[in-house]
Amino acid sequence: MRAVNIAMVLQKPLLIKGEPGTGKTVLAEAIAKSLGKELIIWNIKSTTKAQDGLYVYDVVQRLYDSQFGGEGVDDIEKYVKLGKLGEAFTADDQVILLIDEIDKADLEFPNDLLWELDRMEFHIPETGRTVTAKHRPIVIITSNAEKELPDAFLRRCVFHYIEFPDRELMAEIVNVHFQDLDQHLLDQVLEAFYRIRSLPQIKKKPSTSEIIDWIQALIHGGYDPRPRRGRGALSGRAAEEERGHRRPAQELAVMVCSVIFSICCAAAA
Repeated sequence: MRAVNIAMVLQKPLLIKGEPGTGKTVLAEAIAKSLGKELIIWNIKSTTKAQDGLYVYDVVQRLYDSQFGGEGVDDIEKYVKLGKLGEAFTADDQVILLIDEIDKADLEFPNDLLWELDRMEFHIPETGRTVTAKHRPIVIITSNAEKELPDAFLRRCVFHYIEFPDRELMAEIVNVHFQDLDQHLLDQVLEAFYRIRSLPQIKKKPSTSEIIDWIQALIHGGYDPRPRRGRGALSGRAAEEERGHRRPAQELAVMVCSVIFSICCAAAA
């Protein structure tokens, strides 16, 4: 929260960088919840333009209405829809605006937002209206560091980097999703996970979401995730099978999943 407080005092956007799966978006959601403010999310794609966040003028709909006798064609305001940045500016209360994964857009995208983020206003030429922020939103921007952002943009942001979780922290994250998880399974999964991440030939390293999906796949495939003490007592033939077959088979399943996981990551790279 210290970085958030600094960004609020300086009235600058908070730029959060880190690998995919480090919880950047979740952090923004947690900040909004802790401050009791509405969260407006602007998801950025490779085709997103800065204009999309300001407003969209539906000239096609207006032309359609004019041809088929629609009412209110002369009211251009009717065909102007505010984007996520426009919604944040016109909100009655201060909101948190999350510009998620800004590095997916083209290189000029951040620079195209400099004026609006500095002045907290933008002009709509079609209507002659200037939209000014009622309350300055708390702007949080996330980046997966897939490409460099312009220096002019970076100078206007408060920077915060999230390190990828180490093994101990990742174990805590996994235990949040899978309570009462068998420690033997967790140790094997973490060992394989960080071994795969360390392979130099993998450019797109697996992240937190992959390890969660991996464990879920193991459970779906028949691996009992509960600690041995929580499985109940076994006797006779069942106990013999538990000792002689279950654990080796499960370890083999983990090994196979590790290999498949490695292949998939290499293919994705």
